[in-house]
Amino acid sequence: MKELISIIMPFKNEEDFLVQTLESIINQSYQNWELIAVDDSSTDNSFEIVLDFAKKDERIKVLKNKGEGIIEALKTGRELAKGNYITRMDADDLMVVNKLEDLHKVVSTITQKSVAIGKVNYFKSNGEEIGNGYLKYQNWINELAENKTSFSEIYKECPVPSPSWMMKIEVFDEIGGFNSNVYPEDYDLAFRMYKAKLQVFSTSDVVHNWRDYETRTSRTDENYKDNRFLELKINYFLSLDYNKNKTLVLQGAGKKGKFLAQQLINNNIEFTWTCGVSNKIGHNIYGVVLKDSREVQLGAQIIVAIANPEEQNRIKAEEKKSNEYFYFC
Repeated sequence: MKELISIIMPFKNEEDFLVQTLESIINQSYQNWELIAVDDSSTDNSFEIVLDFAKKDERIKVLKNKGEGIIEALKTGRELAKGNYITRMDADDLMVVNKLEDLHKVVSTITQKSVAIGKVNYFKSNGEEIGNGYLKYQNWINELAENKTSFSEIYKECPVPSPSWMMKIEVFDEIGGFNSNVYPEDYDLAFRMYKAKLQVFSTSDVVHNWRDYETRTSRTDENYKDNRFLELKINYFLSLDYNKNKTLVLQGAGKKGKFLAQQLINNNIEFTWTCGVSNKIGHNIYGVVLKDSREVQLGAQIIVAIANPEEQNRIKAEEKKSNEYFYFC
């Protein structure tokens, strides 16, 4: 008999999408799965929709969140999981028909601690084109997956979308599972994969259709605001990659650069702050005088907090081999 895959799916007020989502799971080519769907205080008909499916398919288990919020819902779901492998599903998205089969095929053949990932495809229900920012993000994570280099630019953005991975359940638990209370929870999990030095193996195909719409949680919830991402990045950088024996340089004095500077100051980390904008050089911000970015010494660790793509490309073209670069945008 094929190995059991546990799918953990929190949901809240997703009545418009749940039928399609559940059908995409039921129609998987790999059929030995269990879906643990956790209702996070829905006020619409979401719970009733999933319950109706559960009555017809014993592989679907539906229950109420023991706590509040998506992290508590994920924990609640994990408690019931009995699979050999575990993955996560978002209640407003769609699985490609071979998703479970493709991810399982990859991760089940690897002996070392690893995570299987697949490519994603953004779409809108109304048929409109995806915004350029989301399209760039899609292409970026798919390129990383294709090249098996998902953690190489982990400080730039979350390289492992929450519904696109699969792990052996013992490996998942070993890296902390859903037990972290840090938001954004999917990015935190990706950092813990990175910290554990998991090997990344990927399928060559799209496995997940990611729905974009105006009220999507990642667009509206305070836990997914930009500063939460920056705080997560700097905290993991300081614990995993920061080398106190090297000069630390923060490059960029825009909104993100200023936030990161405050975080470094709060952590009593000495750093050199540089900028490429001539009329800002020499300014004193938070007690730190901005220096010309062209004066960066060799052998430094450089946090690049510049969002402008052209300026990023210029910095990459001028990278010095003796420096370490960490792109935070």
